[in-house]
Amino acid sequence: MRTIVIVGFDRAQILDITGPAQVFASASELSPQPQYRVLLASLEGREIATTAGLTLQATPLDEINPEDADTVLISGGHGAEEAANDARLQAFVRKAAGCARRLGSVCTGAFILAAAGVAEGKRLATHWRWARRMQELYPAVSVDADALYVQDSDLWSSAGVTAGIDMCLALVEADLGRDLAMKVARGLVVYARRPGSQSQFSTLLKGQVKSAGSCGAIISWMADNLAGPINVSDAAARAGMSERSFHRHFVKETGDTPARYLERLRLDAARSLLEGPGLPLKAVAAHSGFGTAGRLIQAFERRFGMSPTAYRQLHGQG
Repeated sequence: MRTIVIVGFDRAQILDITGPAQVFASASELSPQPQYRVLLASLEGREIATTAGLTLQATPLDEINPEDADTVLISGGHGAEEAANDARLQAFVRKAAGCARRLGSVCTGAFILAAAGVAEGKRLATHWRWARRMQELYPAVSVDADALYVQDSDLWSSAGVTAGIDMCLALVEADLGRDLAMKVARGLVVYARRPGSQSQFSTLLKGQVKSAGSCGAIISWMADNLAGPINVSDAAARAGMSERSFHRHFVKETGDTPARYLERLRLDAARSLLEGPGLPLKAVAAHSGFGTAGRLIQAFERRFGMSPTAYRQLHGQG
């Protein structure tokens, strides 16, 4: 039986704890024999006051030997930055990094991994809202503000809340196979495991949130005209700017280049079409503005690390 240690702290996000815990508990329930034992730990071994106003009973961290743990997961929440400065927690994480089979974090729990020094030179996912601050505090870490979850060797990390469930479903799949992971997902009535490379939220929403300036209307125009042969020159003309000025304004407002942003909008559209009933790949490419199936496949594999066909098999309706 694998021991899963989830570490919490005051002002933790309750779903960052209970979501992963339930995934492993459900995997044990659905297996012929129990597969996981879940332990919740805290520094003081007392009730953890979560941001939901509910408290959770925990075992003192000093009573848990990381050598006995298969997987150690650090929860996230508003208290993560403060917890990251605790020397005892840092020491526990460093020890776990040396002996547990896997070490991971949910949401802002990534701050604790980074503070312990176990993520230097590695890629970590965290909630998009906190990614910039984390990168500023820990420049030696490669912070991924977009992915749902990331695996870098034996270090796992996820974005916030439900992304922690996606990551733990991936851990169950790695341990016990895809069929059981899918049974767990169905039992919890969650989206059949999303790939870690999937964006935390849509490109269109991201642009609309970031761009309150002159590019906001152009973003909407791009989204409305994806199927046509539009390009950056067309968008610049629509904005009444030279391509150079448009590029500068767009990057300043969105943090992304117009060309890359347009491709991401098209990829979002392609994903939505692939999730629907069996539209041929050529038609998906045409409707999302890629023109040919070859261009779609190239862009899709570069962005998501899988082919459109594999994505459809995972998430399509048949």
